[in-house]
Amino acid sequence: MFNLANIITSCNLVCGLISIAFCFAGQLDLAAYCIFLGALFDFADGFVARSLKLESKMGKELDSLSDLITFGAAPGFLMFFMILIGIEQPYLLENFDKRAANIHYENYYVFNQFIHWVQAFFYDFPNNFNASIKYLPFAAFSIPFLSLFRLAHFNVDTKQGKNFIGVPTPLNAIIICFFPLYFQENMMNWNTQFESIHILFDCYSLAIICVLLSIALIVPIPLMSMKLEGGNKIENTLKIALILISLITIFIFTVLAIPIIITLYFILSTYHYFKTSKNEI
Repeated sequence: MFNLANIITSCNLVCGLISIAFCFAGQLDLAAYCIFLGALFDFADGFVARSLKLESKMGKELDSLSDLITFGAAPGFLMFFMILIGIEQPYLLENFDKRAANIHYENYYVFNQFIHWVQAFFYDFPNNFNASIKYLPFAAFSIPFLSLFRLAHFNVDTKQGKNFIGVPTPLNAIIICFFPLYFQENMMNWNTQFESIHILFDCYSLAIICVLLSIALIVPIPLMSMKLEGGNKIENTLKIALILISLITIFIFTVLAIPIIITLYFILSTYHYFKTSKNEI
């Protein structure tokens, strides 16, 4: 039960729980980093299980349960808080509280927005969260809802042994992490951001993005697994090249590396799909 692979899987779960705790503290960047750490544990547990021949049905179930928290619930809470921010983000610094000058204003602002939402939703306190807009953050819970079905289907679907059908929950979570990381990195000059950024981070835009990313989990989109397969040198070379390019891109572009890497991955997956289909024909 408590073998090395299962313990590593449990570390993935812990990362998800800590990520949720950071969300409620207003530290969305640290919450995102915990999801990244959970993704590393998620990769490591499979590698260790295969290398040490520790694969088991229990390990598979533990992996899915951990993924539901780290790549389902935690990203859901991240986007929940991002929608709260998006309700008045174009005017982010107009009501700057001087008391926050000596603390991390980014974290203070997120926490303050959450408190205002709690007051409006549970106690009918009049503020910017009046009317139907106070229900909008719940759109983020479409992420853990459909992640549950995605993970359950993955466990019983024999067609997803080597590659994926639909966006994997870890990839979906990494895409979501772009939003809090970009926000916290650029918050103090938010009013100088392009209008397109303001539109992208608007509460309604973020709610729509949550629904679309959730649907992508269960839509039959063929995507390539990043596991290295023996006997296929060309495919393995492409995967290693993507990993190296990703590391270089992260070093150069930091947060903006996420959409760049995701785009490259989808391009490579499309190439892989058509190449595989051609070979099968």
